Amino acid sequence: MHHRNAVVIDLKFARSGVVEALKGAFPGREVIDMGDPANAGRDLSGVPYAVVWKPDPALFERARDLKAIFSGGAGVDHILSAYELPDLPVVRFVDRSLTDRMSEWVVLQCLTHLRAALPYARQQRDRVWHEISPQPEARDVTVGVMGLGVLGQDAVRKLKVMGFDVIGWSRRQKQIDGVETFDAAGLGAFLARTDILVGLLPLTSDTRGLYDASLFAMLREGGALGKPVFINAGRGGSQVEADIVTALEKGVLGAASLDVFEKEPLSPESPLWDLANVVITPHAAAASDVGALFRHVERQIDRFEKGEPLEYVVDRSSGY
Repeated sequence: MHHRNAVVIDLKFARSGVVEALKGAFPGREVIDMGDPANAGRDLSGVPYAVVWKPDPALFERARDLKAIFSGGAGVDHILSAYELPDLPVVRFVDRSLTDRMSEWVVLQCLTHLRAALPYARQQRDRVWHEISPQPEARDVTVGVMGLGVLGQDAVRKLKVMGFDVIGWSRRQKQIDGVETFDAAGLGAFLARTDILVGLLPLTSDTRGLYDASLFAMLREGGALGKPVFINAGRGGSQVEADIVTALEKGVLGAASLDVFEKEPLSPESPLWDLANVVITPHAAAASDVGALFRHVERQIDRFEKGEPLEYVVDRSSGY
């Protein structure tokens, strides 16, 4: 059987959200939801489109007639690293709601460390009335954002609105109005200026294990916050968690906020849970809105079928 007008869905998201969002999605198309056990053995020949997040590895062997693959998230490393992929366009999920949510989280974490929210919370618990000083202003603190794609550029804009001094880094230099930016060759200079390091990088062979002891040692010491702070909402594979723990314990880092981890869920045995100067969130900084994802895919399929180029296509050679 051929499914020339079909979309196959294989999303390891909360099932209730997927089922609800599918009710009004892809009008006029056959939808094959691989989360429904009834579809376990379905013939997928002829299916042109797949929407995936950590799909069953056999999916791409079974759906051999795909014309485009749509990622269920902003990151695509889960597809590129784990599967033998056909030579097809892979499209990232780019959406206002995802971008806004990520920037909310980044701004929240920067303000948390600027305004001593963690020590004040401990004081409240212990019924201690004590003003922590000095209290620097946002303008006294340089936030260095690593990764200047859609998410990074939005975070830069919103951090500037809050008054932070913001600089940016990307492998290839980007031009952003009013923001000093650095490229691969300028990494040392970028880190030496940075009080709060924000990681929004994709996971590639270049970024795996990038955030390690040697990198933390290059961050600015003695800035307005005293010790540098590390914030990561990009990918857990980019950080070396043992080095983060050591840097926090030795005072190389003053604090950290982490939304992503080398292995998820984070093990209950991880020492990160017990560190008083660490914020942990469960890969929840920018949850994908499944309804918005399906609307994004519908728009891209519409472009594709009109002969227009797909947007947000991944460059396989760079991995993002």
